Amino acid sequence: MIDFRNICKSFSGKDILRDVTLRINPGERVGVVGPNGAGKSTLFSILIGELSPDSGSIAIPKNHRIGLMRQHIDHRELTRSLLDFTADAIPELKSGAEELKKIESDMAADLIPEEDLERVLRRHGELQTMIEHLGAYRMDVEASQALSSLGFAESDFKRPLSSFSGGWQMRAALARVLISRPDTLLLDEPSNYLDIPAVEWLCRFLATFQGTLILISHDRFLLRKLTDIIVEINQGAATRYPGGYDFYCREREQRRYALEAAKRNSDREKERLERLIDRFRSKSTKAAAAKSWQKKLDSMDEITLPDELNYKGVIRFPAPPDAGVEAVRLEGVDFGYDEKNLLFKNLELTVNTGDKLGIIGYNGRGKTTLMKLMAGKLSPCSGRVTPGHHAVIGYQAQEFSELLPDEMSVYDAVRAALPAGASTANLMNILGSFGFSGDDTEKRCGVLSGGERIRVQFARIFVNPPNFLLLDEPTTHLDLSARELLQQALCDFPGTVCIVSHDIEFVRNVATTILALEPEGVKKYYGNYDYYLEKSASLIPAAVQVRSDGAPVQDSAKLRRQERARARQAIQGELKKAKDAVAKLEKLYDELSDRKTFLVAKLSGGGKVDFAALKKELAEVEAALAKCETDWEEAAMELEALKLENDRIHSN
Repeated sequence: MIDFRNICKSFSGKDILRDVTLRINPGERVGVVGPNGAGKSTLFSILIGELSPDSGSIAIPKNHRIGLMRQHIDHRELTRSLLDFTADAIPELKSGAEELKKIESDMAADLIPEEDLERVLRRHGELQTMIEHLGAYRMDVEASQALSSLGFAESDFKRPLSSFSGGWQMRAALARVLISRPDTLLLDEPSNYLDIPAVEWLCRFLATFQGTLILISHDRFLLRKLTDIIVEINQGAATRYPGGYDFYCREREQRRYALEAAKRNSDREKERLERLIDRFRSKSTKAAAAKSWQKKLDSMDEITLPDELNYKGVIRFPAPPDAGVEAVRLEGVDFGYDEKNLLFKNLELTVNTGDKLGIIGYNGRGKTTLMKLMAGKLSPCSGRVTPGHHAVIGYQAQEFSELLPDEMSVYDAVRAALPAGASTANLMNILGSFGFSGDDTEKRCGVLSGGERIRVQFARIFVNPPNFLLLDEPTTHLDLSARELLQQALCDFPGTVCIVSHDIEFVRNVATTILALEPEGVKKYYGNYDYYLEKSASLIPAAVQVRSDGAPVQDSAKLRRQERARARQAIQGELKKAKDAVAKLEKLYDELSDRKTFLVAKLSGGGKVDFAALKKELAEVEAALAKCETDWEEAAMELEALKLENDRIHSN
């Protein structure tokens, strides 16, 4: 198990984590949620040793391996080949190999003094044993197998990592962390930048992971599918909820209601005591009572409510202007960024007024390009894109947050989007519709949260109210509350909506029609996301078995069977070692207990004995017993974890 004990961490005087005590048990699947900036990633950094807590400690089992999949790949890694990046999965191997190489070089050059030779040779042997135990000579093979099973073609292995899309880079990062064989897998926003089929694949893939999983995510789909424990990081505290995401949502509300009631009662009692003290403190006959009331008031704890994760305001989209029957029509459209590689060929598509259209497909299929064609930001190579009668387009690009200058106020950013010569008379009403009023309108864009930025961007769009919204990845970097807020607003919007998003729950709840960009072309499904899943027979094999070059992966089921067989074989050896260690410690404990009983009887039995020697031996035996008990607890915990993993492997 992993124990956080009274962890405190602050930055620039602000408490991020405050007296956090938390236990993660072996095999648990934990979702970590909370507002942006609450300290979720900080908790991960402390766990892997990148940050040190200001106070408190972390207890991690001996030889426990932790694998971390980050939100972003270090830019210095992007120049490496795919295979080299993936095979470099265990940091100790690299440092150990470098030290071993230096020792061998120094020995060959006769640079090691005679008196140090024995120590250096011993270190050489330790390094060789460590490198062999960690499987250094198998890493390239295991990396190749993992990459192949995740959909990469063998011809990709020598390509630089920078040549792959963000989604495929994330697959490489996952392959890397998995071949490190972690006991605990840490995932920080793993679905960012993944397309919907890749998110579906990631969910299925992680469902088979055998160890402990700790997941930071704003993706409700992943939280529901993969976690059975939720930990909320909020206002410096960590609260554990013993259930999945839906249980957490219900339980959190109930706890908040109870806490609000307790705070109301506490505030009323404080006000009563303050009134009594103010009234009677000057009267000598009540001085003792006033002193008692003051003491009671000082001893009352301050009840602090956690940050509200669900935004209580409302996004009110202004009523859209009337439009014709169609929002846009594409006729015989060909488009590509070069003549040899067309993304669309002879595309025929009609979006009807009032449609809520979700566009899905693998990265690189042209989702963003299609949005730009419909928005008039790109012109087709041939064919025609015709906006509907009275269509007013509101287009939000992926990089919407970069369009807001940090130094500009909210008011000025929205005013800048007004058409030339337009009146500012209704500007404050528009800002109020999106949750900005009073001093909030003077906030600088540079200090806005992700949720506030998207509200500013929508205010900019709606200064000229559209009836056709085109939104490209609007949920990226938004927390749970901001996603739910936007989701409800779009469901209530009576105009036409087209969205591209990697958030499956968002698409499922907003889109009533799915436009799938499939290998054979663009296909429209006249139903929601669940209907699309039912009707699209190609989705599951495509998500699991399509390589980065578009070709199918062969014998993926066979690869999974082989992997399970290897896992079963490996776990048997570890189980035997763990059982032997526990048995050995139990035997030693019995022997020490018998010796302690004998010594106590000898000391209390009277007669001629060497009390000093017996007391000294008794102290030594008791110390050995305490150490043996501690060692036994650690060994027993390790054995239980191995048994759990063994059961999971066999159940699969």
